[in-house]
Amino acid sequence: MKHYKSFFALISTTLFLLILGCKSSGVVQLSPDTYMIYNEDKGGIFGNSAKMKASTIREANEFASRQGKIAIPIGTQSKPMQLGSFATFEYQFRVVDKNDPEARRTSLVPRANIVTENKEDIKLEINNSSKTNGDLYSELSKLDDLKNRGIITDEEFQTLKRKILNK
Repeated sequence: MKHYKSFFALISTTLFLLILGCKSSGVVQLSPDTYMIYNEDKGGIFGNSAKMKASTIREANEFASRQGKIAIPIGTQSKPMQLGSFATFEYQFRVVDKNDPEARRTSLVPRANIVTENKEDIKLEINNSSKTNGDLYSELSKLDDLKNRGIITDEEFQTLKRKILNK
């Protein structure tokens, strides 16, 4: 009797997972002609990610077909089943008229999986032999501050700035 109960529990769990299967977000509109479908395979180890991907793409094509148009893939992103999370598949597509030039180019644009960092040594030489550059900058900064506070007018600012620059 114990064996029948454990066998029945195993069969029930398996059937439940098979019935549960994939869970789709449905078609989500991202922009006037761009859409996304997100699927999650709740089948766990009994799931079939290839079938989930195919059904997602089929759902997108049927959606476009109901509008008399076609679905053009933009990009995909998938995550395999891992311990504690289900397999997922995201499909982004555009819906365009069959005569649209985009309909001829239907290849997916590859996404970068990594970000690279470019490190270059840059040499910066600062000539501190003349104090006038630092003084000039601080004088112009003070002058700009006076103008921003409303202490001097724009005309006064321009006049004083010319005097400082002509020194």
